[in-house]
Amino acid sequence: MSRIGVLGGMGPSATVDFMDKIIRLTPATRDQEHLPVIVANLPHVPDRSSAILGSGPDPLPALLAGIDVLNDIGVGVVAIPCNSSHHWYAQMAARSRAPVIHIAQSCVSAIASAPRATAARPVRVAILATRGALASGFYQQSLREHGIDFLVPDAATGQDHVDACIRAVKGGDVPAGAAAFERALQALAATGATAVIMGCTELPIAAQAAQAAIAAEHGAMSLVDSSLELARATVAFALDKGWNKPTWIS
Repeated sequence: MSRIGVLGGMGPSATVDFMDKIIRLTPATRDQEHLPVIVANLPHVPDRSSAILGSGPDPLPALLAGIDVLNDIGVGVVAIPCNSSHHWYAQMAARSRAPVIHIAQSCVSAIASAPRATAARPVRVAILATRGALASGFYQQSLREHGIDFLVPDAATGQDHVDACIRAVKGGDVPAGAAAFERALQALAATGATAVIMGCTELPIAAQAAQAAIAAEHGAMSLVDSSLELARATVAFALDKGWNKPTWIS
């Protein structure tokens, strides 16, 4: 049971990015001090956003089948680096024999625990995500529970650019994704947003590619990486269990 289980493939590049973050966050000086991770990379899960919006097949059977794979292996915690799939979080958590870390709750908890802005510049969070995740509303619910002001972009404030960014990264065109992400941030500039949740795990990949331009033009806007916050929560769980210290290591 002393293993992390990752239900991935949604998309594959986001899963690789998440795994890289797990490794970088783990305090290890040799192979044997890293955390054991089992990854179920299952890219054939039907599109989550389309299903939520009523225009695609139901991905829940495939998601539950992925949980069954991790159950059979015997993992001790499950992380799912796909935001939109958390529309079915309750069903997946009920099926899983191990705790399932919620990506949005991890992300919003990180915002809530960060130093608050001044009265002259209060915290206002923009949620960038798939249209399905926004329609599901789990980010909005978590932000409300923490008393954090938020906005959801429309076409005028960048949602079309967010959509384009996600499509480009999933299609392997990271430079086009980076350009679309920059346009999304530019559209948000007039909304008063002080922080941006990258609530789709393709968005941090685009943001990394556009890092220099973002720092120069949007440095006052904090970017909150949902993949990174999920990785932090996952690593913290595993380290607390001592999974980086096999019993045979003296």
